[in-house]
Amino acid sequence: MTGQHLVDVGRGIELCYEQIGDPNDTPIVLIGGLGQQLHGSWPTEFATALAGRGYCVTRFDNRDVGRSTHMDFPPPKPLAIFRGGSHPRQYHLGDMARDTVGLLDVLGYRDVHLAGISMGGMIGQTVAAHYPGRVRTLTSIMSTTGAARLGRPALSTWWRLATAKPPRSRLEAIERDLAIFSHIGSHGFPFDEGRVRQRAAIGWDRDPTSAGTPRQLAGIFRSGDRTRELGQIDVATLVIHGDRDRMIHPTGGAATARAIRGARLETIVGMGHDLPAGAWERVTDLITDHIASASVGPTELEEQR
Repeated sequence: MTGQHLVDVGRGIELCYEQIGDPNDTPIVLIGGLGQQLHGSWPTEFATALAGRGYCVTRFDNRDVGRSTHMDFPPPKPLAIFRGGSHPRQYHLGDMARDTVGLLDVLGYRDVHLAGISMGGMIGQTVAAHYPGRVRTLTSIMSTTGAARLGRPALSTWWRLATAKPPRSRLEAIERDLAIFSHIGSHGFPFDEGRVRQRAAIGWDRDPTSAGTPRQLAGIFRSGDRTRELGQIDVATLVIHGDRDRMIHPTGGAATARAIRGARLETIVGMGHDLPAGAWERVTDLITDHIASASVGPTELEEQR
């Protein structure tokens, strides 16, 4: 686990994290999406480029994926997922937000810039709403509010998720990821099959289980509609969404921006439910400009321009 560390964040949960960049630089923490390990949602090249802008970048495995703690109760059946799980120990987004804050505590961060993607955006929103003062700025990417009929997957995506079987081998894991990301990925950018294969292979080698994904999904449904909760967020918020997202419809991004006071929505044409290499520079620019604009007053910002 070169460069990766396992730490206790409380309540019996250990998270695996790694950092890229100078530890003395401004901290930014990246939160991963549903079923994705630290390298899955946030490609190393993207995280390295972000660190090159003068940040210490932390990415980590959420609970139930990668090398972080996996829960020991059975994953919920498909219908139970939509009911928020059926086991008494089923967790929700608030629990995952507490995991994230526990990691901040271990790292000695009083406050940080947070960026979350997909489910990670929901976790980041929850941290910002529940833990005032711990978030300097929030960036919510391809995420949603949990409101009914907004930000929902396309029917074709639901069908693929419902019929997908857990992989039993490294090869099956690779083929499964190729199938799903060729569907939900960014159709306005070239499909990088080699990158998807490599990501899936690393994921299998780090964690050949898949039971955590339905538990995470149940945790999202268990959290319900968080629109009112998002109204409590009082930090500068950037919302990024692609116009070709088949996993979380762009209405989810629009709803997020409406729910958070003063939030700004940026749409990336051609982007789906991943971070294609062709969009890395744009996303990096958006995040760093957002942080810079929130860190200075209006007069100072005009002088910088």
